[in-house]
Amino acid sequence: MCKKIFIAATGQNCGKTTTSLSLLHLAGKKYPRIGFIKPFGPKRTTYHGRQVDIDAALIAQVYAMDDRLDLMSPVVLDAHTTRNFLDGEADSAPLLEKITQVVRQLEQECDFLIIEGAGHSGVGSVMGLNNAQLARHLEAPVLIVAGAGIGHVIDDLHLNLALFRETGADVRMILSNKLLKDKRDTTLHYLRKAFAKTDIQVVGGFNYSPVLANPTLKYLSELLQVELKAESHQVRRIVHHVLIGAASTQRVVDLLYDSSLVIVNSSRDEVLVMLATLYHLVRFRSKLAGIVIAGIVPVADIVQQVIDDSRIPYMRCQSTVAEVYTIIHADVAKIGIDDHEKIELIHRLAETELDFDLIDNIF
Repeated sequence: MCKKIFIAATGQNCGKTTTSLSLLHLAGKKYPRIGFIKPFGPKRTTYHGRQVDIDAALIAQVYAMDDRLDLMSPVVLDAHTTRNFLDGEADSAPLLEKITQVVRQLEQECDFLIIEGAGHSGVGSVMGLNNAQLARHLEAPVLIVAGAGIGHVIDDLHLNLALFRETGADVRMILSNKLLKDKRDTTLHYLRKAFAKTDIQVVGGFNYSPVLANPTLKYLSELLQVELKAESHQVRRIVHHVLIGAASTQRVVDLLYDSSLVIVNSSRDEVLVMLATLYHLVRFRSKLAGIVIAGIVPVADIVQQVIDDSRIPYMRCQSTVAEVYTIIHADVAKIGIDDHEKIELIHRLAETELDFDLIDNIF
């Protein structure tokens, strides 16, 4: 008999995929056959020549499931999906049937199966395929991932749980993620009090980790849609701080913290030269992750030569400094296929911060 867990969340970026990676890693130590499916994917990517959901591609690579890729991502949405459904040009029934058939096949092939939802509980409602509806239809008990905190987290949970109750889905566990280490016990204490009159178990997920929360240079280049000029060992460098290099050169140096990305206007020759020069010094390599050169003013030839000679990772962007800064700070980095450091850390943390036996028993 296959054990199924539907991974839902109160919203985007709570840590659904991190939770899926963790549970699959731990389940692999107990169950001989583990599996994963993202019933429908709102974020597509090309992987091995196929259009699949980005999370399915990640799981397939990490756990060597490429041969199951078609099963792992049966329905992938595109930019026109919502309009087609509202215009009556598409029907959800064939999609639900396809998802159901794939899940039934995976149930036969797996001992432990993760079904990962998309976004918050209501995502997919336009097609009649939201997380609550899918969990109920697939008869998969639900683990709902929430953020860290007390008041606003409880509010978010009740808002999402209402939809699961409406559909009759079986929510068995709340996993509070990205907990502040010094507030972990207090947070979990009050969350458990808030749901003490229900049958839902509250457990702790990962403590907040800058390594997991922060983006790599490669991720940022894709986010900004610009080329990253870097050597192969530099592209996975994790950026812990983002700052604007608009002050004097000395002030910019004073503001450098561990693994900083500096956004500099292309007209600031003195700052660009200074940062490139600092990158030659070993003690600044840990502080300087790279630079984003923003603006429409061309970089002077001699300045470009200094930058190239330093081998500092950089991106050239035509947007303004303010636009680049806003884009980066409005985004929360997802784990990518090439984020080996993050994936290895997730596996290590899963073994110490998650009580898999408890989770396994509840489901």
